[in-house]
Amino acid sequence: MTKTLHHRACHLCEAICGLTIETTRADDAVRITSIKGDPLDTFSRGHICPKAVALQDIQNDPDRLRQPMRRVGDEWLPMEWDEAFALVAERLAAIQARHGQNAVAIYQGNPSVHNYGLMTHSNYFLGLLKTRNRFSATSVDQLPQHLSSHLMYGHGLLLPIPDIDHTDFMLILGGNPLASNGSIMTVPDVEKRLKAIQARGGKVVVVDPRRSETATIADQHLFVRPGGDAALLFGLLNTLFAEGLTRASHLPVDGLDEVRRAVAGFSAESMSPLCAVPAPRIRQLARDFAAADKAVCYGRMGVSTQSFGTLCHWLVQLINLVTGNLDRVGGALCTEPAVDLVASTSGGHFNRWQSRVSGLPEYAGELPVSALAEEMLSEGEGQVRALVTVAGNPVLSTPNGRQLEQALDGLEFMVSIDLYINETTRYADLILPSTSALENDHYDTTFNMFAVRNVSRFNRAILAKPAGALHDWEIFVGLAKAFSSLTGQVLKPTMAPAQMIDMGLRMGRYGDASPHKLSVRTLEDYPHGVDLGALKPNLAPRLKTLGQRVQAAPAAIMADIARFAGQQAPEVGELLMIGRRHVRSNNSWMHNYHRLVKGKPRHQLLMHPDDLASRGLENGQRVRVSSRVGMIEVEVLASLEMMPGVVSLPHGWGHARPGVKMGIASGQPGSSANDLTDERQLDVLSGNAALNGVPVTVAAA
Repeated sequence: MTKTLHHRACHLCEAICGLTIETTRADDAVRITSIKGDPLDTFSRGHICPKAVALQDIQNDPDRLRQPMRRVGDEWLPMEWDEAFALVAERLAAIQARHGQNAVAIYQGNPSVHNYGLMTHSNYFLGLLKTRNRFSATSVDQLPQHLSSHLMYGHGLLLPIPDIDHTDFMLILGGNPLASNGSIMTVPDVEKRLKAIQARGGKVVVVDPRRSETATIADQHLFVRPGGDAALLFGLLNTLFAEGLTRASHLPVDGLDEVRRAVAGFSAESMSPLCAVPAPRIRQLARDFAAADKAVCYGRMGVSTQSFGTLCHWLVQLINLVTGNLDRVGGALCTEPAVDLVASTSGGHFNRWQSRVSGLPEYAGELPVSALAEEMLSEGEGQVRALVTVAGNPVLSTPNGRQLEQALDGLEFMVSIDLYINETTRYADLILPSTSALENDHYDTTFNMFAVRNVSRFNRAILAKPAGALHDWEIFVGLAKAFSSLTGQVLKPTMAPAQMIDMGLRMGRYGDASPHKLSVRTLEDYPHGVDLGALKPNLAPRLKTLGQRVQAAPAAIMADIARFAGQQAPEVGELLMIGRRHVRSNNSWMHNYHRLVKGKPRHQLLMHPDDLASRGLENGQRVRVSSRVGMIEVEVLASLEMMPGVVSLPHGWGHARPGVKMGIASGQPGSSANDLTDERQLDVLSGNAALNGVPVTVAAA
């Protein structure tokens, strides 16, 4: 028996924590015997969460697919790779020949950005389809954040993040980093980092309709009406201007006078009824923020997924800017990654075309996923008749999942690149599974871009590639060759992902022309990762706007202020639903592993005791929750964590649908929150789904 220690970054969430993984070889079989946090990791410092320990469960899961599977009636039958590639190419090419290129749609799920093979090679095939019907999880998560950066800074990936290790005052809206491990803020060991702010005399303030895990350790927690964050932020910005609390910025800025005029009518007093935060508290929060030597305002998914999500992120940036905290140590800074996608790509585009049915705008070549089902269901020229999904489960992850199920059931053809027969892929004609993560090399091209320190690491695969299996990038190359041979398109030469990363490292700021001379080879000498230093001001030379100036008043955003000003006052007695995150869960796909679902159930609806009492309901009973689009039944729990008038239901549950081949997940209780969310409820400017603030009713089941 031979034991081997491996060091690797976890790929399951944005924190990219360093792991020490022990494998044992006996009788030519290798198995994982231990997964622990790596105390020598330069970034995560030994931190680990339960998800990483479950990597061995993912590897060994008997429900995980290991070869192509074709659906024949209600049966799934194995298929050879070349035969599968030929089938996909024939069906997609035929559908496009009959109905046009846009008759094929693409959906890419969240795990795509956690896997460098998907990042480097998915478009090698998907780009050949030349369809405008491209969708992804971005528009149920973070699209407003990218759009605000695109409009203000000229690039959607130029995202200033909190310099958490040096700030004195951190204001968090719509984020729960103790559960998410940070999000568009790659920050392993976040609890210690937040407590370090307090230990050095600083302050942490959390704004959330629920007293979340992060709010529990904060110095101050403010309840806010779901969907009311923009009103709170307008009140804060107005107070900063009105009370002379602003500070000059070193950045070149256009449009601040226009902003000042536009927010002049949004006083704390006028905004208070919309956000349910008392005006004196809004004003005091603005004063406290401005008084801190170094402060940062951070907004995340909770403020993205509401009706004014883009306005929220624009206001977050402005609050940092006008207090002198944008591009400043201790404020909001942009990471300078070793492989810099900002430097190597253009600034992108917005609203060059719109969805066929509802006219929703594209961003960076993708349409909002709220339009996906209607593009399949609405007949006429350009109707979507085939779908390619990649590492995604939109039935559980996007608005009005029942409507999407109806749409998927009517497709002419569907192919999924996925590891499981889940709530979405059960509708596929063919599923192509890749090797597992531990059978792949790993370099994090995405989340190193948002890390709270400049870091880099490359890890080789821990386990051998099984005979007959293909890596995800090899699947895309195989599909591209089969499709191009039918359509006559000329394929460009390609290389393996590691070669592409090596090229990016060598050409980057820490590459051949720098003292670091980073390459894949040099990173292999640093299994615990390389620390490239603290964040520092760098935004001005990286701006990609016309004239290289911060655009404080983009025309599209200024026009959307009129929509905000015209909103109706909240209804008396309204009940609004929000989501909820848990450290053992990650969207919809981590419920098939015993160690991640064991313990106290987490699927319940949380509701304030007064809201229960007023409806004649009791703690623990089964209730019926209804919205415009649907109804579910779920157990309700009384919780003083909840703001009165707000209920919370986590997304990603509801696995007991027919045809799902995930034994542990299917046995879990709970219903899908996205059977209630409304595909018509959007941030109109970006088209992002407004998953928070959904009007619901709750009654006894």
